[in-house]
Amino acid sequence: MTQSSVPFLPFVRPEIDEATIAGVADVLRSGWITTGPQNQQFEAELSTYCGGRPVRTFNSGTATLEIGLRIAGVGPGDEVITTPASWVATSNVIIETGAMPVFVDIDPRTRNIDLNLLEQAITPRTKALMPVYLSGLPVDMDHLYRIARNHKLRVIEDAAQAFGSSWKGTRIGQLGDIVSFSFHANKNLTSIEGGALVLNSEDEALLAQKYRLQGITRTGFDGMDCDVLGGKYNLTDVAARVGLGQLPHIERFTAQRRKLAQAYFAGLADGAAVKLGLGLPLADFDNSNWHMFQITLPLEHLTLTRAAFMEALKAHGIGSGVHYPAIHLFSLYRARGFAEGMFPHAERFGASTVTLPLFTQMTEADVMRVCRAINEICEQHGK
Repeated sequence: MTQSSVPFLPFVRPEIDEATIAGVADVLRSGWITTGPQNQQFEAELSTYCGGRPVRTFNSGTATLEIGLRIAGVGPGDEVITTPASWVATSNVIIETGAMPVFVDIDPRTRNIDLNLLEQAITPRTKALMPVYLSGLPVDMDHLYRIARNHKLRVIEDAAQAFGSSWKGTRIGQLGDIVSFSFHANKNLTSIEGGALVLNSEDEALLAQKYRLQGITRTGFDGMDCDVLGGKYNLTDVAARVGLGQLPHIERFTAQRRKLAQAYFAGLADGAAVKLGLGLPLADFDNSNWHMFQITLPLEHLTLTRAAFMEALKAHGIGSGVHYPAIHLFSLYRARGFAEGMFPHAERFGASTVTLPLFTQMTEADVMRVCRAINEICEQHGK
């Protein structure tokens, strides 16, 4: 089967309904297109979704992480413990605050930070923990917060991929310390670009608002003060309206993603790829929102590289992605003393992972098509 004979299947495609598109048009016609009433409503509905906790929106999930760190008091000389298996924004924002990222290797089973290794990395300079919920799978929250309490550390949950996920029946965002969501176009809930912080108090929410817009506080018609160094991170009403249109569908989105993930497990089980050693994610259908479905290639048993494997998928009309190369091997981090061999599980994962198509408009037939292509490629190129 060639790419020209079938429709191309991208690895992600957002689902935005006609009511949302019409709603965006209404916002554009209203004349109020930057932060305004749509954003206020979006924050209120997100707060309800997160159990009534204060929520403030931002223009990206990167901004939410940086502001979350600042609200937690992280600054120059501090250390923040995180994982090298994430988008580089996770650690870049730590450096932006003047602090130093301290990496802990991943558990190869969950692909999340190995909590059993985390305490070994805590020093007197550790100020906060920043776990990442890769592909929407949360870490063991009980274990995480037990460590945080024992060492009196703040937690900024990088839940960028975990909107709609849960822990033991409780939504991510309803429990814990500071929680950061992303609403980028590839996320389970999108506002095109955007993010949100779930906070612990109205005081933290007010501080988030200050950081979001130049540190300004307004009183009355003409009163204005600036008492913290803020930036320009506000979410537009156009983006907020997209998010509002997405929110009522999140449970359906999550259910469909879980159904498709189950189809991947069924379609790959006992196939040529798995027999060669292809790695599958943890089959968690209680907590994960299945933001992504990531395989790891058995490159030692294949005659092609990862790039060639992805090119072969493309020839079948199938898109794919890489999420993520190990952060500590980027030049910026090598210059800070990180090197190969420090975090072998994250390095192996980063060098062999491939993200397969997974989005709500897909069908189980689409999944089977991907599985057949993977098995065919592995049969052709297996050693």
